[in-house]
Amino acid sequence: MPEESQVRAFYSGKNIFITGGTGFVGICLIEKILRAIPDVGKVYLLMRPKKGKEISQRLEEFPKNPVFEKLLETNSTDIFNKLVPVAGDVGEDNLGLSPADRQTLVDNVNVVIHSAATLDFQENLRPTVKINLLGTRRIVELCKQIKNLKVLVHVSSAYVNSYLTEAHEQVYEAPEDADKVVSLVETLTDEALQEVEPKLLKTHPNTYTFTKHLAEHEVAKVANDFPCTIVRPTMIVASWKEPVAGWTCSKVGPQGFLMGAAKGVVRRLPLAPDNIADYIPVDVVVNQLLVAGWNAATTKGGLTVYHCSTSTQKPFTWASIETQVNGFLHKYPLKSAVWYPHLKFVNSLWLFKLSAIFVHFLPAVLLDMMLRVTGGRAILVRLHKNVWNSLNRLEKFIFSEWRFHNPHTRELAAKMNEADSGLFYIDISKLQWEPFFVNLHLGVRRYLNNEKEKTLEAARGKDTILLVAHVAWQIGIIWLLWFLSASLTGLTMTQSAWAAPLIYILYSCL
Repeated sequence: MPEESQVRAFYSGKNIFITGGTGFVGICLIEKILRAIPDVGKVYLLMRPKKGKEISQRLEEFPKNPVFEKLLETNSTDIFNKLVPVAGDVGEDNLGLSPADRQTLVDNVNVVIHSAATLDFQENLRPTVKINLLGTRRIVELCKQIKNLKVLVHVSSAYVNSYLTEAHEQVYEAPEDADKVVSLVETLTDEALQEVEPKLLKTHPNTYTFTKHLAEHEVAKVANDFPCTIVRPTMIVASWKEPVAGWTCSKVGPQGFLMGAAKGVVRRLPLAPDNIADYIPVDVVVNQLLVAGWNAATTKGGLTVYHCSTSTQKPFTWASIETQVNGFLHKYPLKSAVWYPHLKFVNSLWLFKLSAIFVHFLPAVLLDMMLRVTGGRAILVRLHKNVWNSLNRLEKFIFSEWRFHNPHTRELAAKMNEADSGLFYIDISKLQWEPFFVNLHLGVRRYLNNEKEKTLEAARGKDTILLVAHVAWQIGIIWLLWFLSASLTGLTMTQSAWAAPLIYILYSCL
């Protein structure tokens, strides 16, 4: 008789409270629970009104989300009756909960998965402390009151220790006293807080990693009171297998720049191709949250930290697929492309900025002018300016290499029975990066650029037209520079014919 899933059995009949349920990881987590654990109890979602929509209206939109397409192949929309929206906000006192809603959670919840956070690297301390640090403290305080809590799963980030080049699955010493940081945020003006911020952050690159690091200590403080576990994903990317290969709703990281590259507006990318880039598929992250929660609740062996990572087990470098990237950009092009796609990696910031003038800004000016003439929105110059302005802030993450060791995750994968290894897979040893990135690109095409497979034939026709336009543009640029060099030297175009191949070579280096 085949083994039964221990993870599914644990969650069956249990009520789960999720924060951050409308984010990238959260929405994928909800889909997995509804599809893989049909006997789950209620799934309470902490939500706040957004864009003029009440939480009940936001919940009504869930069935329209493409992430649920596979779920709805075998289930009616009645499956969403398990979802219970709860008005609140981790950034507010008492989580913004009404007394009645709080009591409902205290009386009924068995599992808490805390995923809500602000991920903005540009934010100053005030919002990140309110959401990442105090939000976690408020979740912990709620957990202390819950009558039948089985486990708290805290979603952290491997980059809470980004000041180290190698990090292990442990809670490192806090960079600052959390109460002191909270007191400063509550008492200082914005100007004074901005001034003291570098002294507080020390070696942390931004307020996100700093406050997420402090948040881990909020969880560690209660590790002896009830079962807790911390899962630290690295850079989360499109799905490996579920709900469909390549699914994504995130524009962060490779999804974002491949989205721009397929449009033809991102043509140069600053990165170190030979450095290990630690990417982890979102479905693996979701599975690990559920498996880690099951393990913590059933073993009760103290706080365990898990790196949900690939750098030390299945390392990826962009150099390994550099020659293939442009191939799948043209094999699966976009009908909505505005320029001929061609992505090139640039391994220094100054060279990227130099090349961006010619391959990003000049075409963006031309395309924005065309958009204005045709009644469209001129956004390309602004987009590239935003990228330009963020580069210095992101330089550490672009060109640094980290190794996040994951023996706890490997041990957990080995502990799972055959049923769970298939249903809640967390072993990434069989992940193949080249086909994964083909699927990621197809996912970006389908879910971010909103182009279905039936548009491929028309897209390939347009790709050919854009190639002709691209070649004409390059010839025009080279001719213009050739003409300017001839004018400056006082030579005729024929006499300065040597300039044309030289310009071409230099232009190709950008």
